[in-house]
Amino acid sequence: MNKRSLLQAALALACSGAFSLAHAQTPTPIKFQLDWRFEGPSAFFLLPTAKGYFKDAGLNVTVDAGNGSGGAVQRVASGAYDMGFADLAAVMEFHANNPDAQNKPVAVMMVYNNTPASVMALKKSGIAKPADLAGKKMGAPVFDAGRRAFPIFAKANGVGNVQWIAMDPPLRETMLVRGDVDAITGFTFTSLLNLEARGAKASDVVVLPYPDYGVKLYGNVIIASPKLVKENPEAIKAFLKAFTKGAKEVIANPGAAIAHVKERDGIVNTQLETRRLQLAIDTVINSPDARAEGFGQTKPQRLALMASQVSDTFATKSRVNADAVWNGSFLPPAADLNILPRK
Repeated sequence: MNKRSLLQAALALACSGAFSLAHAQTPTPIKFQLDWRFEGPSAFFLLPTAKGYFKDAGLNVTVDAGNGSGGAVQRVASGAYDMGFADLAAVMEFHANNPDAQNKPVAVMMVYNNTPASVMALKKSGIAKPADLAGKKMGAPVFDAGRRAFPIFAKANGVGNVQWIAMDPPLRETMLVRGDVDAITGFTFTSLLNLEARGAKASDVVVLPYPDYGVKLYGNVIIASPKLVKENPEAIKAFLKAFTKGAKEVIANPGAAIAHVKERDGIVNTQLETRRLQLAIDTVINSPDARAEGFGQTKPQRLALMASQVSDTFATKSRVNADAVWNGSFLPPAADLNILPRK
């Protein structure tokens, strides 16, 4: 090789190295919106952030606490956030009520294969099965996922009319313990532990999980903005791959994962949030349905049924188009998604 060729090769190598260095120094920023505050289940996002899994994938991910699935969907739709975590029913409702909007977020990974919603009551109320709810006073915030989907639960179980009492989220479990309402709806891993914190024993609480009573709604999904889908699909793929790596660790060792939640919110109760995380894993993440369908994935027939149920129950402006709401093309290979331990 002559001197000119050597010089050109050296220059090309230097440019390549400079490009790689520049690329490594400018990771893609991803603003991520949680559905709720920093609690046990948020470890699924905080662990891969803290351990650098997103960074290793070329992403600069920031995770912010939220105040409900509806808010998470709105913030991703507005462009304020690139990705988020929200109840699939809320995503479907947004699509169907904004049919002409160009900024509808799409679900790209299933995390809670079953809705975490349940009806909870104290045994002393005499409520032991869904039919016992007829004529009772039920309480939940108006935006609660379980309350909004209650007509599906009621239809599946022949529940007669109930009287609804609305309240702010912090008062829900307090009002049940005080006897102001006969039953509440809420996420099992949230309300059950909140009831214990308010003096109720777990053995005194009746839990009627929606999935156990004929309601096969999907729960929370990771969502992405249409802008990110169009302009940087590789970033979504990188995020989901890094998330899956972290999720495997969280499922294997929830106790250790809670440390990363504590890092973000120093006042969290480590023991309580470890229990909350384990309860979430057992009931909606490593559930029989999730193991049958595969972590992160959905089944077209079940998705279509949910779309129809949401359209009817939420009285949306247009019918939910399941194919427009769900996009599984960014998921890691099936082998990588095989993270759920058999029970």
